[in-house]
Formats: sequence, C-alpha cells, structure tokens
Amino acid sequence: MRERLIGSPDGRRQEIEAVLAYHEEDAHAAIGTLLEDIKHLRRQLARTEGAMSRGMARGWRPSYDRD
Repeated sequence: MRERLIGSPDGRRQEIEAVLAYHEEDAHAAIGTLLEDIKHLRRQLARTEGAMSRGMARGWRPSYDRD
C-alpha cells in the first residue's frame, strides 16, 4: 500500500509535508538535507560502480548529467 501512495499525487504531497514537518516547516533546511542525501547517494553509487565488474551490470553505467 505504501508504494501506491508514494506513486500517487497524494502520496507525493504527503512525503513533501512529512519532510517539511521534520524540518519544522523550514524549506531551506529541507532542501539542504535532500541535497546532502543526493550527494551521499551519488558517492555510494560511485564506490559501488568502482567495485563491481562490467559484466555484473552488463555495461550499464550511472548517468551523472543532472548535476
């Protein structure tokens, strides 16, 4: 059921409201935290990419063009 909510417009709104509530309605703090999360996940992806063989992902490489 959670997956269905997240994919729906209402689910997305609930997620946004939860993030803002966590940051006490401070949008700048929420965006900053989300950007730090993105940086962390990109570093994790880069490390994983370096550790796995090319055949493991059949040549797939992550796209970093959304910087």
